[in-house]
Amino acid sequence: MPETNALKATIENLLKSIPNLATENGELKINKIKEEVENANPQLLEVLLKNKTVKKEFFTPVLDSFIFKTREFKEFLDFSFACNSYSKYLGKKIGLYFADEELTDKTEVVLNFPFKDCVLEGGQTKEDGLDTFYKFNEKTGKYEDATCKRKEIFYNQILARDEIDSLFSPKAFTNAKVYDKTGQKPCTKLNRDAEINKKRGLDENTITDNLIIKGNNLLALHSLKEEFAGKVKLVYIDPPYNTGSDSFSYNDNFNHSSWLTFMKNRLEIAKELLKDDGAIFVQCDDNEQAYLQILMNEIFDFIQVVTIKMNEGAANEFQNPFMPKNCEYGLLYAKNYRCRKYKPLWIERKYDTAYNKFIINKKEEKDFHKWEVKSVNEILKERNIEKENVTDFVIENADCIFQGIGPKEPGEGLKNAMERSKKSNSWDIYNRENKEDIYTYRGRMVRFYSKNIGITKNGKKAILKELGSLWSDIKTTGIAPEGGVTLKNAKKPEMLLSRIIEMLSEENDIVLDFHLGSGTTAAVAHKMNRQYIGIEQLDYGKNDSVVRLKNVINGDTTGISKSVSWQGGGSFVYFELAQKNQKAIALIQNCSTYEELVNLFEELSKKYFLHYNVKINEFLKEIKLPRFKELPLEKQKEMFCRMLDLNQLYVNFSDRNDETNNLTKDDITFTQDFYSSL
Repeated sequence: MPETNALKATIENLLKSIPNLATENGELKINKIKEEVENANPQLLEVLLKNKTVKKEFFTPVLDSFIFKTREFKEFLDFSFACNSYSKYLGKKIGLYFADEELTDKTEVVLNFPFKDCVLEGGQTKEDGLDTFYKFNEKTGKYEDATCKRKEIFYNQILARDEIDSLFSPKAFTNAKVYDKTGQKPCTKLNRDAEINKKRGLDENTITDNLIIKGNNLLALHSLKEEFAGKVKLVYIDPPYNTGSDSFSYNDNFNHSSWLTFMKNRLEIAKELLKDDGAIFVQCDDNEQAYLQILMNEIFDFIQVVTIKMNEGAANEFQNPFMPKNCEYGLLYAKNYRCRKYKPLWIERKYDTAYNKFIINKKEEKDFHKWEVKSVNEILKERNIEKENVTDFVIENADCIFQGIGPKEPGEGLKNAMERSKKSNSWDIYNRENKEDIYTYRGRMVRFYSKNIGITKNGKKAILKELGSLWSDIKTTGIAPEGGVTLKNAKKPEMLLSRIIEMLSEENDIVLDFHLGSGTTAAVAHKMNRQYIGIEQLDYGKNDSVVRLKNVINGDTTGISKSVSWQGGGSFVYFELAQKNQKAIALIQNCSTYEELVNLFEELSKKYFLHYNVKINEFLKEIKLPRFKELPLEKQKEMFCRMLDLNQLYVNFSDRNDETNNLTKDDITFTQDFYSSL
């Protein structure tokens, strides 16, 4: 066979010349090509036959005709191109998810998505710059160094439905420890406060500890189902936005269909965890908002879309040459619309100058017919009240300030009162039985400003308005110091989470965030006396959620601390999904050379679970051939990852006592306590 890379380049150019066999980005549609190969597409065969090299390699002459070597050509595609599953060695038992092929079977579950779930190389397009690789130059006949913008390798693998039960079975846990003001210590038993559970209407044996779980969030969610199905009051998530510009350690720049499948798998299990009166609030931007709303409409009951002002837009003007982007969206849904619960919130606002009339003698004159009216501006001038003091004046005199309005469909009684006041060019009244009387003035209904005055959380009188669906009052810049951790351009302000949690939950309710990041949701829930469950795959080091929550326990003074009089205290339990093949993936990703990969294979084959179709001896021979050595290191890593059984990434609860999994006695005890009902 000719040099693999040279033949690959030739075939790639030929296939791209055929309509509909490549994406707009120039990537070959491998599944589509295989389909055309099976169908003996005349245009495809003609193009391949015209090339002497390809003709010699993949066609057998018979009399005056040629027979296409279909199997060999498809094997070459599997081995040579980007979506390679290494099916030559793995067989066809695990199908691949290709960007150009829709998922039509809803029972299929995509487990692995970019790095967030441990299978992406992990560089960021903007920060990591360029990839270096070898490219065959047909003119010189040599391989030469080449560079291109980094393009992540996706290992989006679909597990057959007969493997799903095992995949989603409860997982074992390890490294459990409890954090409180005294520090940290091993944890083997969780708290289950019967009194708290009675108050919130949950089973008395429900776990009442705050929980932080490190590991694959899809598998962690399914493990939580055993204990928390139907018990979570609020889910808030701030998932990867699919923009390619987030500051998370994973690259979130992947196609719509992959992103939506990623979300669908997790949203469906999140619904199972919600109480009947529970709600979910998903924050996103306009890259996926429309797609996500359609997806969520299929899973939950729609309530509202909230628009959230995020910045002034100046920093984004070069990224958004048309208009700077300065808002995001909150998609608010209920598990069951009829059972939903919602607490109206009131926020401070400026004086509304539409309320422009003032009753100068209302306080001393009981007969409303004798009330005298002037404009508010006249009163301000007469009393020499400066603009900066208008708010205080309005609050103090709100029951004397009013505006006249014309209701669209006034009842008969109100309509008559309006007519009488119009004729008299003065006041009248409409008396309502067991309800507040309605005044009318010069033919219009009177609305007093006192309805806009209320008490804030800190106990002061203020001008308030009911919170609507446009949230422009929360400061979203300058929040980097909150919680003592930093996550530039990704961290959400504590005030935002405080609003969502206050609106949609009560004290002691369970709040879940399975894209925890730097831990804003958990930190705010802790300060607001909610129980929380946070799930995160990545370790952000000094900016990790565990660091932030330790700061909260020790009396963190940032964020909402002042408004809720936070003094510190409380505790949380941290634990991890017990890894099996996940450790092997980490070992593969940490290899920096081809030699390290080859040396690692013996350990992989002895200590970890390889897919049952892997032919070890054949694979060992293959990886020592020049065609494999010449592949980019990341492509070599991808093929090594394909050797692993993805159904064995983490240790199942049922295998907790298997000594080969290396769980400690404390790990086993904690795991058994968590699944006390099993």
